Amino acid sequence: MAKNVENDLSFLQIIYEIIRSIEKDSHDVPQKVTDLKNRLQRGREIVDKMPGIQHTREEQMKHIEVLRKQLITKCDLIKKYKNFHTFNLSR
Repeated sequence: MAKNVENDLSFLQIIYEIIRSIEKDSHDVPQKVTDLKNRLQRGREIVDKMPGIQHTREEQMKHIEVLRKQLITKCDLIKKYKNFHTFNLSR
């Protein structure tokens, strides 16, 4: 995950700041809550853009199984080609 995306999805610090502001009876609580809402909205937007999110769990699992089979087939082909003997055509 990119650094910027990690920052957009990190909520712990801002929640901590809200709690500390409430404890101090600070006047910046509404602004911090607004910041949290904005960060949550950005998080939703990031999640909505993730590839495959529109598919059901079953569809995703089927796709994973297809990819696993392809991986096994390709690994087997690589092993097969590694074991081929090369022919020396020079005289």
